[in-house]
Amino acid sequence: MKSILDSLKSGDWRSLIACFLYFDTGFTVWVMLGPLVPFVSKNVAMSAVEQGFLVAVPVLAAAILRVTMGNLFQSVNGRRLALMGVSLCAVPAVALLSMPGVPSYTTLLILDVFLGMGGASFAVALPMAGSSYPPRVQGLVLGLAAAGNVGAVLDGFMFPTLANAFGWQRATAAALPLLALAALAILFWAKDRSPKSGSSRRAFASFAGTFLGLVGLILIVRTDLFGQGETGLLLLPVLGSVMAISMLPRRYRTVLSERDSWAIMLIYSITFGGFVGMSSYVSLLLITQYQMSRVDAGLLMALLGFTGAIVRPLGGLIADKVTGVRALRVILAGISTLDFTFAATMPTFVEGILLLLCMYVCFGLGNGATFQLVPQRWQGRTGVMTGIIGAAGGIGGFYLPLVMSIAKQSTGSYRMGFAIFGAVAAFALLLVIAMREKWLTWAEPTNAGLRNIAMSRTAGADR
Repeated sequence: MKSILDSLKSGDWRSLIACFLYFDTGFTVWVMLGPLVPFVSKNVAMSAVEQGFLVAVPVLAAAILRVTMGNLFQSVNGRRLALMGVSLCAVPAVALLSMPGVPSYTTLLILDVFLGMGGASFAVALPMAGSSYPPRVQGLVLGLAAAGNVGAVLDGFMFPTLANAFGWQRATAAALPLLALAALAILFWAKDRSPKSGSSRRAFASFAGTFLGLVGLILIVRTDLFGQGETGLLLLPVLGSVMAISMLPRRYRTVLSERDSWAIMLIYSITFGGFVGMSSYVSLLLITQYQMSRVDAGLLMALLGFTGAIVRPLGGLIADKVTGVRALRVILAGISTLDFTFAATMPTFVEGILLLLCMYVCFGLGNGATFQLVPQRWQGRTGVMTGIIGAAGGIGGFYLPLVMSIAKQSTGSYRMGFAIFGAVAAFALLLVIAMREKWLTWAEPTNAGLRNIAMSRTAGADR
């Protein structure tokens, strides 16, 4: 405990708290449709796949917006970006409260993009928190900042109960005082000490173009222009990613020519993608698989979300001690085993909850362990890499509810969905095992003096 307190005192703990609150409230807004969609479906006609798409779009929006938000962070003070993000996050609640009637499904999809700004806070909150601390404690600090995932707990506790009492549209108002609290913390406590470079005007133009382009892509997919049924939905992340990456400066796009980038992106799409995707969808899963009530499913979602969020700093702390490389081998093996077990047995209620709880523990530990590696491998490019890797996590979170809903609608069971994600986690594990020796040259704590040399050699070999 003393070593943890000493680590926190080595930097600006007030700025760390502000970053935590920013990500926490952003996360709360980001996934609030997850526990609300069973209520929304009573007023807005939706198929099972459309319900999955509705809760998946904010996850995808955050993934795409993180790329240009990460780029924006490289040239603009993080505190300004955080205040902008809080303002955009408030738009859905204000709009839903102002509407005289029930919104259309298309209107909800447009508001989904604004909800995605809550998840895009990741690309600002983490590097801004890390900028106030030395490299030796980055795993712990980034884990604490990103423990804002605990916002999923508030979603499960607040929104189903409020929706029961006041209706789902009015229930969204609960997000507004939380956003106001985050804005005050950012205004008075947040500090961004990271170096800035590049054109802020171009970076803002890229962000605005990505935001508006994403709205356009979602509306186009609704017209079946990219294929009927699920085809267009499955293509949406690819199209959105290409759009966002094309707007990055060329010097930042070069990271995509490095094998390490793609490997870390895949891992984070499993750990963070699993956490946020399951948090968005688990209420529907519990209701359809175990016939739980909407309120009880929301409360259980809160428990699962709290578990995954609270262990994230522990994952970073463990990775600081043994490296994220060694930690991820065990974590990915655990995720794959749990997914395959769920698919093979389709467990009873008690067994299923235990498996989901263990899965959330692995997700949280994996999130912390993954981001312990980022500042070590990409020094000087942490902001843009946080955005790109975070985008990969969001894309994983988009596919999870969509694949689960497609599996349920086409086969009547979630078995195929769990099996697919188990296979993806097993593939990521094989990658970590294959790249272990190379990664340890820059991830090993005892190699701090050689890290920059190893990084430059690795990057040169990968390009």
